[in-house]
Amino acid sequence: MQMKLLDILACPQCGSVLNCTATETDAAGEVLAGLLDCASGDHQFPIANGIPRFVESDSYASSFGYQWNRFKSEQIDSINGTGLSEKRFYSETDWSAEWMKRKWILDAGCGAGRFLDIASRADCEIVGIDLSNAVDAARANLAGRKNVHLVQASIYELPFRNKSFDGCYCIGVIQHTPDPQKTVRSLPRILKEGGRIAVTIYERKRWTLLYSKYLVRPITKRLDKKTLLRIIRTSMPVLFPITEAVFRIPRLGSYFRFAIPVANYVNESALSWRQRYDWAILDTFDMLSPQYDQPQTQRETESSLISEGIGDITRLNNLGLNLIGRKL
Repeated sequence: MQMKLLDILACPQCGSVLNCTATETDAAGEVLAGLLDCASGDHQFPIANGIPRFVESDSYASSFGYQWNRFKSEQIDSINGTGLSEKRFYSETDWSAEWMKRKWILDAGCGAGRFLDIASRADCEIVGIDLSNAVDAARANLAGRKNVHLVQASIYELPFRNKSFDGCYCIGVIQHTPDPQKTVRSLPRILKEGGRIAVTIYERKRWTLLYSKYLVRPITKRLDKKTLLRIIRTSMPVLFPITEAVFRIPRLGSYFRFAIPVANYVNESALSWRQRYDWAILDTFDMLSPQYDQPQTQRETESSLISEGIGDITRLNNLGLNLIGRKL
């Protein structure tokens, strides 16, 4: 943890400022181990592996901790040699690197750092939070980037002072939380006046829950995560060639993608065959393992944003429910 992070941190229990006592630092002065003490004297939080830890366990997000430590590098552009994450990040936030420059940005649900990798190139101070120990995978992926700050915390108890951030994005996370609209409402508090927010959520339509993954998830989400991953790996040599064929059939391909719960990106030319195979394992696990998968409607999400002072809300033309807005 870099000491400048203290400028925006606050006790998630009472809102008091935090003081740091370091027990281990590196040559650059980064705190590797120590304690954060609440100014009220009532609360204390550890720093371990350079990361402030405001939760004792990853609870409902344990599958993501397992997932991103097993697949820590597959979707990191600077490692896989593609620009897929960069394209998605700028498309779904509608920001520019120039706008982000010298600003404080929050990545709410950072996982292994897929979008932190992109945002950190914009010369901003980027903070990634995650409930799970995926933050350790993000630290390993982004080691040495002095403008990247990682925090393990609950999105419902963000350990930041009010109006600390110029921008906040939450991509592909909200539907995986226990109360998605509470999650949406928890984010605007940390934005400055005029601060920008971008969220991407699975969208709920009349036929959404007929999608094949929702028919098998009552079983798969209860399986031991190692067992589920082993089943997916064992099945993929059969399922991948099948989906390679049927997902490409004109007109019928979309039907098969709805009927077969396998994530095979047959039209993604930026990925090699090997990369698509690995992503198929990763994203099929991502579909079937989370404790929660709760698509949301545009109306209820807009209502939650408006209730917390977000205006100028616009829906972007991307997959899923992708909304951007501004703190009034």
